[in-house]
Amino acid sequence: MEHLDKLITWVENIREKNGSSSSALYILKDNEVILEHYNGFHSNSTKANPITASSQFNVASARKSYLGLVVAYAIYEGKINSINDYASDYFGDMDEGLLGKTTLRHLVTHSHGLHQKEDGTIFREFEPGQNWAYRGINVSMMTELVNRLFKISFPDFLEERVFSKLGFRETAWQTKESELLVKQIINREDEGAFKLGNSADGMEANLHTTAREFAQWGNLHLNKGFANGKQIVPKEVIEIATQIHSPIYRDNKLPLNGLFWYVQGDPAVYSELGHRVPKGSYQILGITGPTLLVIPKYNVVVAKMYNKRYNYGGESYLYYLKEFSNLVADTFQN
Repeated sequence: MEHLDKLITWVENIREKNGSSSSALYILKDNEVILEHYNGFHSNSTKANPITASSQFNVASARKSYLGLVVAYAIYEGKINSINDYASDYFGDMDEGLLGKTTLRHLVTHSHGLHQKEDGTIFREFEPGQNWAYRGINVSMMTELVNRLFKISFPDFLEERVFSKLGFRETAWQTKESELLVKQIINREDEGAFKLGNSADGMEANLHTTAREFAQWGNLHLNKGFANGKQIVPKEVIEIATQIHSPIYRDNKLPLNGLFWYVQGDPAVYSELGHRVPKGSYQILGITGPTLLVIPKYNVVVAKMYNKRYNYGGESYLYYLKEFSNLVADTFQN
């Protein structure tokens, strides 16, 4: 396990530098658990619980991978005719002139060009497909859409179609405090606070999960929907979710996305995936450090957890994200 020690050392080094009160690292290789590592506490309080296998972290923006799977279901089942459909066909209550030629493809790959002011006003930053920008408006729109198309909230859809069949009991959009939940640290000197939502309908960033169920979520994708001896999710749904859907950019520095996942094509400067990560790999992360990396070429899934708001590195945060994914790739390439 000496080669895995380097990953633990890296994770703990960044935890200390960034002021996270906790860390977890969970790795699956060939569907077997080869590493479970937990360190720290649920908050900076002297009475805080230690991190264990049952600790549930808020995964922040990594929740988009869960939304992405439901979007893939909507495409597979024909509720969405095509990813190339105009957004105006589905969002009749929005300004058609503002949406213009924005397609669903643009919305799921962060290439839509829409942004929203604090007062709720939506405006256009750039023409659809001409650039890439990480905003929240597209996530809200796609969440509203799938909730409407399936006539239930997408978390309820996932519970019925996926989570219950996987045996998940530790993955949920949380609205109430619990000893199992890890608090979010904003300033390293502060105790931290729960990051909860007012609802469990998927519209808020209140999804919590354990490192082990986060990794199993990735492994479900790695195995093309097959788990527990049966095909839980249609293979085609997983393939839709994890293949590159980004438009062809003039700027090859821009990252490539599947249905919200970052997918490795030709390595890109502004991608969070390092250049040594094999093509076809995909990753999702959150602002508090949760990272789920799937490398099909090596049959590996890595779940990394922190609870400190903002990934380490300031404006150079991409450097450290790439460094970790490169280190994982180096670990398993031989």
